[in-house]
Amino acid sequence: MEYFPSVIQALPGEGYRVFAYFSDGSVRLADISTLIQQGGVFSSLADEEFFRSRLTVMNDTVAWDVSGTRDETKCIDLDPIELYENSLIVSDPLDMPA
Repeated sequence: MEYFPSVIQALPGEGYRVFAYFSDGSVRLADISTLIQQGGVFSSLADEEFFRSRLTVMNDTVAWDVSGTRDETKCIDLDPIELYENSLIVSDPLDMPA
């Protein structure tokens, strides 16, 4: 069976970057700025406060809760396969040195 990427946690990074934690234990860093520049459904993400405060995990991927009600049909979500295959593998930014 092939691994189907599933995001279990998402954290905002600098600028319009997102740390995506996958169920296989990998942490990947995605730059969302190119999607925002495309406009359309992604245009609301240009508001940095919205980008950071509404970032969550819905539908097993990185998402933004547009309605604020956790309605999975009213969110902006990203393709988890695309995120997994095209984002940089990085160290967990929450790991603190002992």
